Amino acid sequence: MNAMNWLVVYPQALLLVAACSVALVDLFVTDPQRRPTYWLTQLGFAAVAALYLSFWDSGITVYGMQRMVVADPMGNLLGFFAALAMMITTAYAQPYIGARELQKGEFYSLSMFVLLGISVMISANNLLVVYLGLEVMSLSLYALTAMRRDHGVSTEAAMKYFVLGAMASGFLLYGMSMMYGATRSLEINEIFNAIGRGGINGTVLTFGVVFIVAGLGFKLGAVPFHMWVPDVYHGAPTAVTLLIGGAPKLAAFAITIRLLVEGLLGLAVDWQQMLVVLAVGSLVVGNLAAIAQTNLKRMLAYSTISQMGFMLLGLTAGVVSGNTLSAGNAYSSAMFYVVTYVLTTLGTFGLIMFLSRQGFESDEIADLSGLARRAPWLAGVMTLFMFSLAGVPPMVGFYAKLSILQALITTNVTGYVVLAVVAVMLSLIGAFYYLRIVKVMYFDKPTDTSHPVQATGVSALLAINGAAVLVFGLLPGGLMAMCRDAVLKALAT
Repeated sequence: MNAMNWLVVYPQALLLVAACSVALVDLFVTDPQRRPTYWLTQLGFAAVAALYLSFWDSGITVYGMQRMVVADPMGNLLGFFAALAMMITTAYAQPYIGARELQKGEFYSLSMFVLLGISVMISANNLLVVYLGLEVMSLSLYALTAMRRDHGVSTEAAMKYFVLGAMASGFLLYGMSMMYGATRSLEINEIFNAIGRGGINGTVLTFGVVFIVAGLGFKLGAVPFHMWVPDVYHGAPTAVTLLIGGAPKLAAFAITIRLLVEGLLGLAVDWQQMLVVLAVGSLVVGNLAAIAQTNLKRMLAYSTISQMGFMLLGLTAGVVSGNTLSAGNAYSSAMFYVVTYVLTTLGTFGLIMFLSRQGFESDEIADLSGLARRAPWLAGVMTLFMFSLAGVPPMVGFYAKLSILQALITTNVTGYVVLAVVAVMLSLIGAFYYLRIVKVMYFDKPTDTSHPVQATGVSALLAINGAAVLVFGLLPGGLMAMCRDAVLKALAT
């Protein structure tokens, strides 16, 4: 039993040891580019990814630490994608932070603590473990946002992120306390069983659900809990923006499934209605506000809000007329959506960092003017990412949106069909600002005649990233099957 306990937390234990080792080793590194620290960090991420992949391949579900932690196919697959996303993020970030005097050991050790928090959240089967992982991840991201201490906009962004994040954590914790008060358990599976047995104060449960959904809405960046997203995306160094907008979205999805589906499925009629409001609000505000943006990072921030709204639509279609026949299809579509969104986001911000140089951030839309003349292959890769975010076939973003719409329409419920139509109409509006980027790159006159500095490793990674967006769009079946299998096995336990 003790051996099984430790088996479940191997990834977290490995990450904790690796993060502490990186912090200690960096004290003795004299290379100003911190290459030993960078490679040790990448080795740690790779080891965690390999561990998660081996667990996922076994296909079994194991509980440990008095059932506070679970290792199931869904968690293992999300953990693998999160570790892979952190590896790619760090690879994109290394040249960027090196040119801005941010090449410090703290960046790498805090990045590992971010993944540690993500890993804890993904494997949580207890309300307090969820909160512990959330705080480990959030506090690390707050510190990373404030790394550029001599930059007023970054400092302001860090303060806003911290204050609003603390408020959202309070919402989530208060909701959890109500759940505990009503069900007398912190274990997610026991909460599900207690709701199924009935005899619980319905008012307390409903208020608990409201506060939990509010906390999750903040972590996902959904309207009306989106206020922090544009300011933090804009103010943080681009490397940190990618850290915030990449792998943590997988963790937010994981705890949404853990709390709402695995724990509160009996209250789906309540929280699905709330998610519908959040989803439609996010699609409206995200797509309309993005049109007015001239800063590329702020535009992508509002794009994130709309993309998360689209993902939430999938979570609203799991329980229809009291039955869960469409749950596997709906939740696996949402998982596929968030995984492919992270894949595209990695490349988008990676390209922005690639185009940046000392004293020049390349974070205005006008900075991409005439990019096709200066660097045709970069313009081509960026076009792939923009088409994917807009949902243009044959990119993976098209299939991701199609899977969500299919999950809504196959319910054969008029309300969900209307939701699908609304989502399509708002996506058409959203396509404008993505296609505007393509127009700027190919048809506007260059404002900057300099050619991007060629970093061979990053160039190759961008090419692979762009190819993945295209290949998964042409052949989405394998990834979709993996997500579906992982979700069904998680629901079965």
